[in-house]
Amino acid sequence: MYVVIVYDVAVERVNKVKKFLRRHLHWVQNSVFEGEVTLAEFERIKAGLLDLIDEDEDSVVIYKLRSMPKREVLGMEKNPLDDII
Repeated sequence: MYVVIVYDVAVERVNKVKKFLRRHLHWVQNSVFEGEVTLAEFERIKAGLLDLIDEDEDSVVIYKLRSMPKREVLGMEKNPLDDII
């Protein structure tokens, strides 16, 4: 499955969440990650995020898609997906 994860977390947790997600997904821009994952990896990502965030303060939105969607970028792309080997 292809996932897009968007998060809004307290400043003290931003770097931990970003570092964690970089191990699993491609960083697209501030607080946005995406990539192809297996169901098992998806469950590990969700569990890891739940360990890192404060559910009373932070927000993480996960979009699950069947395959990589067509993308259109307006303006400068911060971290092009073409960089992935």
